Amino acid sequence: MFEVNSISIQYDEKQVIKDFSFTINEGEIVSIIGPNGSGKSTLLKAVSCQMTCKTGSVKLNGINLKSMKPKQIACQMCMLSQKNQAPTDMTVYDLVAYGRYPHKRWFEKLTNDDRDIIQWAIDKTHLTAYHDRTVASLSGGESQRAWIAMALAQRPKILLLDEPTTYLDISHQHEVLELVRELNLDMGMTVMMVLHDLNQAAHYSDRVIVVQDGEKAMCGTVEQVMTAKMIREVYKMDSEVHYSSTEQKPRIHLLHTAR
Repeated sequence: MFEVNSISIQYDEKQVIKDFSFTINEGEIVSIIGPNGSGKSTLLKAVSCQMTCKTGSVKLNGINLKSMKPKQIACQMCMLSQKNQAPTDMTVYDLVAYGRYPHKRWFEKLTNDDRDIIQWAIDKTHLTAYHDRTVASLSGGESQRAWIAMALAQRPKILLLDEPTTYLDISHQHEVLELVRELNLDMGMTVMMVLHDLNQAAHYSDRVIVVQDGEKAMCGTVEQVMTAKMIREVYKMDSEVHYSSTEQKPRIHLLHTAR
């Protein structure tokens, strides 16, 4: 579905992504992990065409994204950044309605079908009771769900999330990631997201990409990637990795800085 072929990205004279390649299959949840400053968010921006690659290509179903118009891309994928802001008087409904505009011509009004999709997105993200609330009045988790609802109204095949749990407390992090998994399971939506928490990445992902100094350090299943060896080499931390009798995904316990 998604092919990233040997992309490189440069800021001024500094190369921040170096000869990076990977594929994402339809219906997968893939998480990007790595230390601060390793290039995770830059990589996601390149995949979403928010940044220009110096070399290489990004293809969706065999079509180079460079040959697609912005509206065509917006109908296929949606990216949400770390921190999203809406006007203080904007309601949840109005925010979610913005997701329909990639499908509309200039000045074309919303149709009944559009309104049905908007309401479906609000219901799907469990925000029905917040329909007329302003986005500014929502809690962190509720606000993040509202932005995801906007993305859903866009009807993308791929959802890109840059650190969706940043600024959220533990319960709201869980709330948002459970919603992401629900959308993946119920709708077959392909998800690619940047995460800092290794246990969240292990729990919610099908595959994991590890970025280190702008390069691909590893890419594979959770079981292949989430090892004490990887954590020591990439994060410079000693750890214990366990599998419980009730869960097939690894659980990581960080110990101390590796010596």
